[in-house]
Amino acid sequence: MSEHRLYQSVAKRIREAIEGGEFRVGSRLPGERELADRFNVSRVTIREAEIALEALGWISIRTGSGVYVLSRDNHAAGGLPDVTAFDLTAARAVFEAEAAALAAANMDDEALAELDALIAVMSNPTAGDAASSAADQQFHETIARLSGNPVVEYCIRLIWRMRNELPKVKQVYQSVCHHDWDARTSEHVAILNALRARDPQASRAAMRDHFHRLFEAMLAAEEAEALAEIRRRTQQDRDRFMATLSAQG
Repeated sequence: MSEHRLYQSVAKRIREAIEGGEFRVGSRLPGERELADRFNVSRVTIREAEIALEALGWISIRTGSGVYVLSRDNHAAGGLPDVTAFDLTAARAVFEAEAAALAAANMDDEALAELDALIAVMSNPTAGDAASSAADQQFHETIARLSGNPVVEYCIRLIWRMRNELPKVKQVYQSVCHHDWDARTSEHVAILNALRARDPQASRAAMRDHFHRLFEAMLAAEEAEALAEIRRRTQQDRDRFMATLSAQG
C-alpha cells in the first residue's frame, strides 16, 4: 500500500477500535510507539492518521498530554464545523496555495495532461454546471494529491467536503461561482501554466490570486444582497406610509 494511503487505513482501524469500545470516550489512546508496533507502521503514519481522525472529530490531540477519544456528538454530523464561506475561502487560500507550490516540483507529463483535460471540461460551454463544478473540484484535489503530502491532501479534501456539504457555504459559492466561469477558467489556466513551468513561487501566487478574486466576488455579492434587503425594507415602509395616508384621506 502506498504511503499516501497507509495512514487512511490506520485511521480506519483506530476508528473501528473506538466504535467497538476498545478505546472508550474520554480515554487516552496508546502512545505513538505502541500504536506503530500494533499496526506495523511508522510513528509518522500514526501521527498522520491521528491528524485525520482529529479533523473528523473522533479524537482530540492535546500537546503534552496525549490523544483522547471524543464523544460521538463530536462526529455525529461527520465532524464538519459550522464555518462561513469567508472562513473557508481564507483557509483554502492558505492550504491550496502551498499545495500548488509543493506540486510544482512533482509535475510530469501525465499530471499536466490530466489537469489540461479538466480545464477543457471547465471551459466547455456545453458541459453543464454539474460537469464543470466536478472538474473544478477534481482540478484542485489533483493538485493536492500531487503535493506529495498526504496530510495536505487530506485537509484539502476535507475543506472541499465543507464547501459542498455545509448549506450556508454551498449557497454562497453557488451564488458567486454560477456567473464567473470565464474568470475561473482563466485563473485555472494561470495556475496550470505556473505548474507547467515547475515554478513553486508562481504556482503559489497564481492560486492565491484565484482565491483573492473569489473572496472579493463574495464580498460584492454580500454587499449587493444587503443593499437589496435595505431596498425591500424601505419599500415596505413607503407602502405602509402611503397606505396610512390613503386611510386618512
